[in-house]
Amino acid sequence: MTYIANPSRYDKMTYRRCGKSGIRLPEISLGLWHNFGGVDTFENYRAILRTAFDAGITHFDLANNYGPPPGSAEENFGVILKKDFLPYRDELIISSKAGYHMWPGPYGEWGSRKYLISSCDQSLKRMGLEYVDIFYSHRPDPDTPMEETMGALDQIVRSGKALYAGLSNYNPEQTKEALTILKDLGTPCLIHQPKYSMLVRDPEEGLLDVLGDEGVGCIPFSPLAQGLLTGKYLNGIPEGSRADLEHGFLQKDEINDQLVDKLKSLNNLAEKRGQSLAQMAIAWLLKDERITTVLIGASRVSQLENSLGALDNKDFSNGELEEIEKILK
Repeated sequence: MTYIANPSRYDKMTYRRCGKSGIRLPEISLGLWHNFGGVDTFENYRAILRTAFDAGITHFDLANNYGPPPGSAEENFGVILKKDFLPYRDELIISSKAGYHMWPGPYGEWGSRKYLISSCDQSLKRMGLEYVDIFYSHRPDPDTPMEETMGALDQIVRSGKALYAGLSNYNPEQTKEALTILKDLGTPCLIHQPKYSMLVRDPEEGLLDVLGDEGVGCIPFSPLAQGLLTGKYLNGIPEGSRADLEHGFLQKDEINDQLVDKLKSLNNLAEKRGQSLAQMAIAWLLKDERITTVLIGASRVSQLENSLGALDNKDFSNGELEEIEKILK
């Protein structure tokens, strides 16, 4: 059946300006880190992408290594783009990244010009695109001069393979250095993607100030702390959850009694606000005007819809914010 996008898709979503740029992004963006790989079910992730766009989510975030296996999320997205979204290409912001291990040998990861440009070419091929809207350096490379990595991003933009450059996982000092180089090259950085949630507060230690001062957007990933800030772990570790899987990013020993108590207290507050814990965690990030959009994942349509519900109540009283800080301390 031919996909026809919801005609009222732009009515409810709010779009925030990305730093000082001309780009506005939806308050929630969809990341394809998990659940869109070769091991996943096509009709399920196709339904998630359609539901997202129908709700006004215009930004889909990928990387070369998303899967598993690496590369398969981009391939699958390319198939759905061709089947469903080609008529809407100019309404979409599609991003990809390079930085983590992708192929054997010395040029298959990190931040060399060789790797970044080759990787961008591969990503475009997998997705069947002429360009991506944003191309990121996925992580800083301790062994490559910053000038080389930023020079590669500049070249990728100048060659028309990407419209904007982005950074991910750079600390405040590295970010400052990278932003200066990009500005000097004439390709200012559009956006930064750090790990940030109620439970992971590192960006508050300087990074958000740098981005605010420099007029760069911010798109936090893992806003639900790998699922901890959902109702899933209120009674310990459920079977089949990320913490239960041997290869997961979330380790069993991270989930102790102290953390479960915090999650229960946060959940009680969310219930008082008429929200799920996940909805409150997303809304809490959006309270800061330096945050452009929150990058969520979804394994099924109902999960995506639950996250979108965060936008129905984004306001916090001072009392609520104080209570959250007290719980988290």
